Amino acid sequence: MRESNKIVLRSQARALTWCEAGSPIWQGAAWMTALFLTLVLFAAQLAQAQSLRPLIDVELYNIDADIDLATQVLDARAQVRFIPREETETVIFELHNGLNVNRVVAEDGSEVSAIRYGQDFTIRLSFPQTLPVGDPVNLTFFYDGRLEGIENSPIENVSLASIQSDRAFLLYPARWFPVNGYAADRFAANISVTVEPGLNVIGSGLSTSEEVDGKVKHTFEFSQPSFPGSIAVLPEDPVRVESEGVTTDMYFKTGDAEQTTAYGEAIGSMVRFFSDRFAPPYSTSLAVVEVGEYSPVGYAAPGVIFMSPYGITPQVNYESLGTQVAHQWWPVLTSPGNRNHTWLDRGLALYSAMLYIEEVDGEVGFDPAIQDVRIGALTYDDIPINQSGRLDDFSFEIDALAGHKGAMVMHMLRWAIGDEAFFDTLKQFIDKFMWRSMTTDDLRETAEQISGKNLEPFFIQWTESKGTPEFNQEYTIYRLGAGEGFRVLGKVKQDMDTFRMPVELKIETEGEPEFRVIEVTGTSSDYTIDTFGKPRRVILDPKNRILRFDEGIHVQVEIRKGEQLVELGYYNDALGNYQKALDINRFSSLSHYRIGEVFLLQNNYQSAANEFRECLNGDQEPIWTEVWAHINLGKVFDITGQRERAVNEYQLAIRTRDNTQGAQDNARKYLENPYRRERKQERIY
Repeated sequence: MRESNKIVLRSQARALTWCEAGSPIWQGAAWMTALFLTLVLFAAQLAQAQSLRPLIDVELYNIDADIDLATQVLDARAQVRFIPREETETVIFELHNGLNVNRVVAEDGSEVSAIRYGQDFTIRLSFPQTLPVGDPVNLTFFYDGRLEGIENSPIENVSLASIQSDRAFLLYPARWFPVNGYAADRFAANISVTVEPGLNVIGSGLSTSEEVDGKVKHTFEFSQPSFPGSIAVLPEDPVRVESEGVTTDMYFKTGDAEQTTAYGEAIGSMVRFFSDRFAPPYSTSLAVVEVGEYSPVGYAAPGVIFMSPYGITPQVNYESLGTQVAHQWWPVLTSPGNRNHTWLDRGLALYSAMLYIEEVDGEVGFDPAIQDVRIGALTYDDIPINQSGRLDDFSFEIDALAGHKGAMVMHMLRWAIGDEAFFDTLKQFIDKFMWRSMTTDDLRETAEQISGKNLEPFFIQWTESKGTPEFNQEYTIYRLGAGEGFRVLGKVKQDMDTFRMPVELKIETEGEPEFRVIEVTGTSSDYTIDTFGKPRRVILDPKNRILRFDEGIHVQVEIRKGEQLVELGYYNDALGNYQKALDINRFSSLSHYRIGEVFLLQNNYQSAANEFRECLNGDQEPIWTEVWAHINLGKVFDITGQRERAVNEYQLAIRTRDNTQGAQDNARKYLENPYRRERKQERIY
């Protein structure tokens, strides 16, 4: 597999990862324009095709699967019980293109015509007569095939089902069994997996095992409608971690005992917190499975969390791990009725992780975390959030729109109705739709009932429209007579005529700061504020409660887009975004630093050195740019044979005492031994 494919997969992480130049890169959401248009066109066509499919409701799967690790072959039989919701003679299921359907048999033993359509990985079934509405239908699929990872995957370059010589994992998104209404049609399942002795099999539900013809058959029964169709087969035994009444079996292939324990303890704490905030989980026993490097950074099934090596960071990343744990509520307990409401899954899970960060780290951790979510949300805004079904799974776009913008919608809803009503809404919402699907209107109606407010304008603005306001303000300070204090006369301006939201103002005075809330309606809203202490300045939305643009955010969004393009290997396009950030703020250290990284990756050492120097002469935001600029300058000098100058840069890095992402360890390492770039092997004919 090419290194570029690894980069694409690493870029899905919300965790802090590292590029070759050795600096932190925050992930988010953007593709090149041409690639984006291709994907959106395909997704739109697929969504249209799906919307035209006959409506059925799958109730139950009974699956018997034999997994042969030696041959990488799956041999399976899947009995499906479904209810037609409209009269039809055809039914369409999705199935992994690496699997061949040998035959489909009806309940009476007759064969059903099945035609494969590889372009959208579907199986079209044709019945001899119309299926009556409401009458259960039982079909049995007999199928087999090799599952080698990214080959024939429903998501290009993403491994969702892989059978290897020593392990296997089959995720529900791989469609390794016939799937209807992906991520929307909830189902119960009894899944049996037969493997060689000595292997552990992990799945969702109550598990039993028995010996059959020299092999071991593991059966998982999951009786509630959810998404239980993910399986792992592993040779290693788990490390069991007990924390806050939660038992977590950790199946980490990499990582030391301390790291494994830290993850297990964090999961226990998160489960307890989410249980108090929302509802009791499906189970207080979880399994965490490390999957392959080409897999999604994180995926959650009932009682199981799958993580790639890129998602398992040295220090527990509360945002990334918390999101996966929160999926035990959204969508395991309740889920969107169709993919256009997928923000209720992704956004709620991400915001749940933000709530956990707020609980354990307070405002010190929460404020920068929600700021990072806000930046991610602004990297993609081409369509409204309620059209997320047009976007591909595990893509930058759906991560930004349904995930980050979805989380910001929840954050703004919390601000609009207040903490008490917001948390009551979440509790009643999940209680009302437990083991069922829901929609955005269901959330709105629940929030309206509890808060007593008309929230239709809020949801129209943030879920049905795609615009994001750009805020600025102007104000004048007057001294009032007779020692009565001061008056601020101000005006908040923004560029959306239909906008309406409460906005907080922070008035910094010679004494304690004062806070006021004003209603911003339309493009211009006046305000008058009286204070006792002399105002120094007025800060608009100091706690980032509103999804909005301003000059500083524009810079960060362009940098984020550039980072994403670097992750995809599009260096020249990334330079264009970094330059846009510099056009807004020519002193942006982070912009210069990112440009220096690209030049370093391109072996353009003189230009890289120039940019790292400009980084040191800039605003030094964030502060870690200083230490890493010195380290990378040292690398440039080592590569170009200037050891004395390299040593000086490493010493300057050490003097900063900044150890962001192990900066001090790296500086000392290169101080002892010169940095040597990795040489790529060339093909010789």
